[in-house]
Amino acid sequence: MIAVAHYINFLTILVLAIFVGFEVISKVPTTLHTPLMSATNAIHGIVLAGAIVIVGELFVGGSQNALLTILSIAAVTLGAINVFGGFAVTERMLEMFKGKERTK
Repeated sequence: MIAVAHYINFLTILVLAIFVGFEVISKVPTTLHTPLMSATNAIHGIVLAGAIVIVGELFVGGSQNALLTILSIAAVTLGAINVFGGFAVTERMLEMFKGKERTK
């Protein structure tokens, strides 16, 4: 069982990550949003790979905590939706900047 101090550490890291993420994103000019989204999607892909490793460790380790297993699988599922949806949105945004082909 994880001690209360570990939960406080995890919560502190989460709150700091939210604060830093908000501060970084709010300072980005509008012209950089598309490249930033592409980079963010790549980072989310790395995070998703780490989450899959953690879920694998839960199953290999024989975790008997059903809530933890359900939450971790839900997190991986939502993360995958976020990554693939983000790439789809970025692709559509980049299509808007491409010139239309001229007919000869």
